[in-house]
Amino acid sequence: MITQVANRETFLPELVNQCRKLGKGKREGCAYGLKDLRDAAAEYVLGSKFPTTRDEEWRFTDISPLLEIPLQVPDLTHEPNLALSSLTLPVSAKDALPLRVVFVNGYYAPQLSTMEASLLPTLAMEFFAGNLSNAPGNYHARIRELLNQEQQYNDVFTALNITGLADAAVVYVPKNQQIETPIHLLFITMPGETPVLAQPHCLVIAESGSSVSIVEDFAVIGNIATFTNAVTQIWVGENAAVNHIRLQREGREAIHVGRSAIAQSRDSRYTCNAISLGGKISRHNLEVFQTGEQTETTVNGLTMIAGEQLSDTHSAINLSKPHGTTRQLHKCIVADKAHAVFNGKVFVPQAAQLTDAAQLNRNLLLSPKARVDTKPQLEITADNVKCSHGATVSQLDAEEVFYLQSRGLNENDSRNLLINAFAAEIINKLPIPSLRETLYSVVKQMER
Repeated sequence: MITQVANRETFLPELVNQCRKLGKGKREGCAYGLKDLRDAAAEYVLGSKFPTTRDEEWRFTDISPLLEIPLQVPDLTHEPNLALSSLTLPVSAKDALPLRVVFVNGYYAPQLSTMEASLLPTLAMEFFAGNLSNAPGNYHARIRELLNQEQQYNDVFTALNITGLADAAVVYVPKNQQIETPIHLLFITMPGETPVLAQPHCLVIAESGSSVSIVEDFAVIGNIATFTNAVTQIWVGENAAVNHIRLQREGREAIHVGRSAIAQSRDSRYTCNAISLGGKISRHNLEVFQTGEQTETTVNGLTMIAGEQLSDTHSAINLSKPHGTTRQLHKCIVADKAHAVFNGKVFVPQAAQLTDAAQLNRNLLLSPKARVDTKPQLEITADNVKCSHGATVSQLDAEEVFYLQSRGLNENDSRNLLINAFAAEIINKLPIPSLRETLYSVVKQMER
């Protein structure tokens, strides 16, 4: 059934009615209590209003173009007719990301997923990467516990995702196991004859003493209006480490809203490198919750947009225990008439004594009509902390361009070199060389 979009009042209820048809008869629904989760989420959506620029959290991001798209939920009666070769991977060499779990329109596609046999002996026997229905039975209780934490959602799009939750990506790393090879979670949105509502859901559980690297990759087949509404939950156990790369490279007609919720236990380390390239309108909400002392949190972001793209990053780092360390650096490169938004919050309550937190947002505008709205925020009530925050907005320095020209470069190469240097601080932090090369090629296109 196609949703005929009429107005803000009917849009969400019609999507809820469609989402309620998903997951019926799925056996994993009973194992994880999905029906109760979906019903509670649907109630929340039906009691909510569609966000507008009158809402403080959406003040600079007009999501109303979503109302103009006649969305439908995915057709689950047929397997997707898709060859992975038709989709450009985010790396130049396939062996750079050999462990790949693929989801199409939010549903597991085993025929597209790869687990290279040569690498399997090096992985822990109890390690699992797949989807809900294939997860080992002894993990069900732990997965259900993490899913239930999402009942504390505070935005309508997270609740909408859970309203249609029938499948999810699952990465489970057992206690004291180090997974050296990055896990590539590829979420493809593939519209049919009409625009599709794709709602991928991802769960990552790193038990105490473990470590893993995740590449969460969002892409679209074709250049047609679609809506991807993604939710990712990551639990980092005591003394565990998760390196999370989030790459959003959807088409220029796509609308993307994503939420990443991270819970960090004592002595854990979480690193996020979020790269936003695609989408007509994109929004990423990153929330980090400290549940134990002496956590280390590193959040890096790079937005590169052009044309009339709008990219919005909202983050909230919630510290609640002593001796936490956080570092956040978010950079935006904005060309043409594009618009970037950054709102970063760090909460340091009285209980979070001896916190060391630093936050910086740097923005580079490549044209007179490019725009950025930035609001770094520190909310501190603890009295024994070391905290700083700041933001800069600038254009390419004419004197620097002139200096490079005086050294023999032409104007275009000089500008590209400066843009490249601006992005390098984030790109060089990525642990996959082939992915770094791909992103540098995107940087080169920013000035064309």
